[in-house]
Amino acid sequence: MARIRHIAIQTQDEEATANFYVDNFGLEKVRKFDSERASGYYLTDGHINLAILRFKNDQVAGSERGTGWSGIHHIGFQVESLEQSRQQLAASGAHPRDDINEALGLNQTHPDTQGGNVEVRYAGPDNVNFDISQTGWVGTPTHRG
Repeated sequence: MARIRHIAIQTQDEEATANFYVDNFGLEKVRKFDSERASGYYLTDGHINLAILRFKNDQVAGSERGTGWSGIHHIGFQVESLEQSRQQLAASGAHPRDDINEALGLNQTHPDTQGGNVEVRYAGPDNVNFDISQTGWVGTPTHRG
């Protein structure tokens, strides 16, 4: 059974947004990051990874939103098998977000290359974006990265 292990919020001020969730809900900052694609924080409550993201280009953010958008950006599911999940998602009509996957440099065939986070991004019903990961997210109890 897949588990929700990740929620990502896109923001224009990652410091203020991260501090809001730390100060008001006691979440723990487990990693700060700054890359050419995005900057932000990974927060956790010990069960779910909450990513606070400020994207640096429209391709990574997704062309339908771009860098200026703020709000819940996507959710992430940890799965037992990437291959089995791919087959099931294809049969249900979900499609990989190849544009975002390419912009993120995701290697969809080797789960360990992302340091234990997303392996592939998809779009489901209502164009809701979601990640699937076999290795999980930092700050979660089943993280294998």
